[in-house]
Amino acid sequence: MNTLRAPVQASQRAVEEQLVRDHLPLVQYAVAEVIGRVPRHVSRDDLESAALLGLAQAARTFDPARGIAFEHHATNRVRGALLDELRGADWASRSVRARGRQLQQATDELTIRLRRAPSKAEVAAELGVEPGVVRKLEEDVHRATVLNYDSIVTDGEIEDLLPAAGETPDQVLVKRERLSYLVDAITALPERLRTVVTGCFFEERPMQEIATELGVTESRVSQLRSEALVLLRDGLNAHLDPDVLPAESRPGGRVARRKAAYYAAIGAASDYRARLDSEARRPKAAPRARHAGLLNGASAAPALVATGA
Repeated sequence: MNTLRAPVQASQRAVEEQLVRDHLPLVQYAVAEVIGRVPRHVSRDDLESAALLGLAQAARTFDPARGIAFEHHATNRVRGALLDELRGADWASRSVRARGRQLQQATDELTIRLRRAPSKAEVAAELGVEPGVVRKLEEDVHRATVLNYDSIVTDGEIEDLLPAAGETPDQVLVKRERLSYLVDAITALPERLRTVVTGCFFEERPMQEIATELGVTESRVSQLRSEALVLLRDGLNAHLDPDVLPAESRPGGRVARRKAAYYAAIGAASDYRARLDSEARRPKAAPRARHAGLLNGASAAPALVATGA
């Protein structure tokens, strides 16, 4: 049994290693995005190591059967690894933290005993050290506090603490990515469903007119509309929030295979860089002027997502 398992494990490792090699630029892109927003004392090497670990974990957990592009799966993992690295960073050594707690405890006990704030000499005597050691420890603790604060606001003015009136750069990129995925999801719909979605939400055509064009009843158009919205919702979740994607009752069945193919088509329509480097594209086969609501994040887009949720 072990002899059968070994080749499979070796083959899987080879696939994982190839995925990591092919997508190493993702590590550099993610680190470059983060490094400009953290203090200068944060080590770029540490961030790259964390991002590389996230990429390796992405390769290990990647499941092509889910129809999600590895690039998107890996991007989420790498970002998560970088956030974990930053959250877990301790800006002071453990010894400084421990001695700082001892200093605070001695100061509190003396304050209770003397009924006043103790002097540095009294604190030093309580700890059995020289007053200079107490001053040095206070400086170390203060420096750690400043660095921790600096991790939130770096080299800025007081105005930087105030919320910006408009969208922040990261919000613009997230919005652009979501709209790009939505355009790809609409374009990848089967023709009849795409006709119903563009007709209802972008061209604002009467349902009777769409029904006549498709040769069906208005009731059938309503059913197609509901079906399209559910498919769009699942297609977006497959790439933007895979954890909320409902499990298939028959994973190997025809419906599951068709959905997987649809999710894969969305992922293959454009790459990560294209979604962020340019403004969102427009769905095919619909007049440009009537897409303004969707592409500006207003009107049609919220209605479309809300109805499909």
